Amino acid sequence: MSKEKEQYIIFTITAVVSIIVFAFGISPKTLQNDTYYTIAIGNYLYNNGISNLTQDVFSWHNIPYTYPHWLYDLGIYCIFRNFGHVGIYASTIILTSILGLIIYRLCRKTSKNEPVSAIITILAMWILKPYVAARAQLFTFVLFALTVYFIEMYLENHKKRYLFFLLIIPLIIANAHCAVFPFYFVLYLPYIAEFLLEVLIDLDLEQRLLKLFLKILLKFSRNEKIKQKLQLKYDNIPERIERNKKVREKIRNNPYKIKVKKNYWVIPIIIIMLLSIFTGLINPAGNGAYTYLYKTLKGNTTDSINEHQPLVFISSNEFMVAIILFLIILIFTDTKIKLSDLFMLIGLTALSFKTKRQISMFAIFCAPIMSKLISSMFDKYDKKAYSKMMAFAGSVLGCCAIILTMALASIESLKETVKMPYVNDKDYPVAASDWILENLDIKNIKLYNEYNYGSYLLYRGIPVFVDSRADLYAPEFNGIKDIFSDALNIAGIALNYKTAFEDYGITHVITYENAKLAMLLEDDSNYRKIYDDDSFKIFEKIVN
Repeated sequence: MSKEKEQYIIFTITAVVSIIVFAFGISPKTLQNDTYYTIAIGNYLYNNGISNLTQDVFSWHNIPYTYPHWLYDLGIYCIFRNFGHVGIYASTIILTSILGLIIYRLCRKTSKNEPVSAIITILAMWILKPYVAARAQLFTFVLFALTVYFIEMYLENHKKRYLFFLLIIPLIIANAHCAVFPFYFVLYLPYIAEFLLEVLIDLDLEQRLLKLFLKILLKFSRNEKIKQKLQLKYDNIPERIERNKKVREKIRNNPYKIKVKKNYWVIPIIIIMLLSIFTGLINPAGNGAYTYLYKTLKGNTTDSINEHQPLVFISSNEFMVAIILFLIILIFTDTKIKLSDLFMLIGLTALSFKTKRQISMFAIFCAPIMSKLISSMFDKYDKKAYSKMMAFAGSVLGCCAIILTMALASIESLKETVKMPYVNDKDYPVAASDWILENLDIKNIKLYNEYNYGSYLLYRGIPVFVDSRADLYAPEFNGIKDIFSDALNIAGIALNYKTAFEDYGITHVITYENAKLAMLLEDDSNYRKIYDDDSFKIFEKIVN
């Protein structure tokens, strides 16, 4: 075995172990709001099947529901049913590890530099940390990363199996998280835009239109001198087209900043993308794959959810540093960027500014671009940089040092994670739910609850006023009324609770112990407090 091969194997092991160790460090143990309704929905589907996924059975409003990620919900419930909270935590670590390994594979494939790829992957995972949770989006992160990987692999070696995988992925997305189904097609756009732009440039439309125009003039011209001049220009057009072609080839072979390559293997990719549109039809939950995102953007729920808010550039240090680093490399060095990569970078940057949730996509898909640029910069200014890095990183000593460093960094995070409970009884009404189930007839009450802990009540089998399935409670989805806004406005005292409770027929109210609504109900003679703990209070309307 050659020394280079040995170094490669050692470092590959180092990178894989480091990424998995880091995944342990950033994966949360405490369950998140959405996870609770995911388990509850999965439980319902497990026991009732998927034959009728059009009606909500968890709130007491009797409204329609599209079950946007029924497949993921069912999968998570099966894990929970067999392995409990530990299984959910383990699944988060596994998915995070898989995502990290795919990002590393993408970085390495595009940059051909293992140490740089590993560093950029770890940084990308660090940026992704706020978005790592037992939610459907983590699963779709993996599917999206695989999509770009399969596109890159097909464009490189043209093996048809990658096209098959590209057709299966949207089918899974349509059933596992249909709200993000349209984003699958966005991932194709940089490749298609680069190809179409090059095709248009190679057509040399300016000269071809000039040729057509001259041909028309020659046909109708009666002046011989003018006709001779026009004919001379007409005859020179093929030479101009050929000259322009040589100029374009010269620029392609030695570009200034942007590398462009016309790859006709993009055509099968375009065909697969078009065929993938129809995979959204294979969904027992209806046409959500095509309408869910549109309805969400049309509604007002995104205005009140933090991760959907526009990005304030200076408030996201990691994103700000990444953008500045991209600008420094592209402006102040002789490093060149592929046109498709530039399209991807600009597009995801714009999406991130529009809604900070898209920083996650920026981290996943711009990491390979950053890795490629840094590797190219090293090759340009220090051709021995790669061999120097591999000499250390690919040695046994380097392997141990890197893994130990990553382990120590992750242990610091794990110390806090281990102390955390699976269910935080300060944020979620654990004891209060026990009391409700023991003392109230949940089938015959109408309970008002706040948005942040509604999913936990749902998880416990208590019919809710609202939960973190925000879109369900918007009129664009339920076709009835804006329950979502009413829930927020009642909690924030922006809406008269007496009128709202009368309108909805509320019989019981659960609030945070220090909530504004709780203070008002304490002084309201029409309500009496029937439960109180350190975090939550429950009130009952007095029936005269």
